[in-house]
Amino acid sequence: MRKILIFDTTMRDGEQSPGCSMNTREKLEIARQLDRLGVDVIEAGFPVSSPDDFEAVQRVAAQTEHAAVAALCRAVKGDIDTAWEAVKQARRPRLHVFIATSDLHLEVKLGITRQQALEKIRECVSYARSLCPDVEFSAEDSTRSDREFLLECFNAAVDAGASTLNIADTVGYILPDEMYDLVSYIRQNVHCADQVVLSVHCHNDLGMAVANSLAALRAGAGQVEGSINGIGERAGNAALEEIIMALKTRENQLDMTTNINTREIYRTSKLVSTVIGVRIAPNKAVVGRNAFNHEAGIHQHGVLKNPLTYEIMSPESIGIYQSDMTLGKHSGRHAFVQRVEELGYTLSDEAMEKAFERFVSLADRKKNVTDKDIEAMVSALGYATPETYRLHSFVVNSGTVISATAVVKLIRNGEEIEHVARGDGPIDAAFKAIDRIVKEGYQLASYTIHSVTEGEDALGEVTVRLKKGGRIIVGRGLSTDIFEASLKAYINAINKAVG
Repeated sequence: MRKILIFDTTMRDGEQSPGCSMNTREKLEIARQLDRLGVDVIEAGFPVSSPDDFEAVQRVAAQTEHAAVAALCRAVKGDIDTAWEAVKQARRPRLHVFIATSDLHLEVKLGITRQQALEKIRECVSYARSLCPDVEFSAEDSTRSDREFLLECFNAAVDAGASTLNIADTVGYILPDEMYDLVSYIRQNVHCADQVVLSVHCHNDLGMAVANSLAALRAGAGQVEGSINGIGERAGNAALEEIIMALKTRENQLDMTTNINTREIYRTSKLVSTVIGVRIAPNKAVVGRNAFNHEAGIHQHGVLKNPLTYEIMSPESIGIYQSDMTLGKHSGRHAFVQRVEELGYTLSDEAMEKAFERFVSLADRKKNVTDKDIEAMVSALGYATPETYRLHSFVVNSGTVISATAVVKLIRNGEEIEHVARGDGPIDAAFKAIDRIVKEGYQLASYTIHSVTEGEDALGEVTVRLKKGGRIIVGRGLSTDIFEASLKAYINAINKAVG
């Protein structure tokens, strides 16, 4: 079967989704998981865009063991120098050079002619190739570009040293049959077609990013680009987990395969969701909560007799494991460690000890600790933020005949600091009390809460977004007490900001 390369842009294009920013520690943890997943290329960021992005790309490049690490850069020599400086320590570095090729973008955005665009491609791709042996060239807005001019741009890039050519459906405009025709045309006419990899990068504005990506692969593309959970600009990118499982589930029909360990898909999806603070839609294909749930009686009857009646893939194939083992406060460390490992998590001794401490604390509050509880606790360990502030205690008072008040005590550098505040409800009062301690002037942009599991003793997960200036910081808290979870989430966001 034909081997398809998987190019992940979760930390670059995915991060451009509103409210989906990640700090360097979080990017490092996601990169480690992407490497375990088996993606071929990790696009770690756009180094010239900010010092933080430069540092994140540099550190991801230094730690990644298997995947190539790509850095995005415009067709500008200064961008290319910065990108190379960030990515050059990678075991397999890649420079990803792009420029728009549609007449609309050339005239309105760049203010240059087609000839000037060709000159930039030749000059900058050649310069990038002089620094790095692996250069990808992307034609932004490919699918609204004149076909003959697009081919001319790709030929110029190949002649200048590009080894990967990316057709970008930047605004999610094209239809699957049109994508098939476009890729076929480029593949049949581009210089050195047997020596370059054709890639495709699809956006989901019309809900066809995955369909367009599969059409491109069927037409001969050898690399597909996308993000975990489909996050990205506007309606997002092609969801890699959907493309990967489509290739695996229909591999006899498509005759294609990948290097992906599909049993890492669910954990990767959950990690990205947790980091950015955006829940996965219940009806999301492959990884949504309802993907393997069956409510209709006729469906339940069929699945009980044979899962293949209504499941075209198994939960285990993407890393969702079922266990009859029940853990509670009398369970020992050995049983907990065994369950964590069965769920597919690899933790250091220190991280495992912290996870076990959290488990013991939770088991004192809950009769039974579920796999989802364990996943929620463990997933928070990899990118834990240094605690400048730590919650010591809180008291809240609220009712229909009194004003909501909260007394919150935090610990900072060993010092206990306490404040009281009133608010529109107990959580608002508690947040205001924290603000009086921290004195940083953050605004609460959003607040969400959901239960990790079912039942009256369910573990609650709270996600908050704090805003200051143009910056958004995401915080997350877990507890069986929704007030405690809320305070932990708020403090977690503040610790990220001050750290």
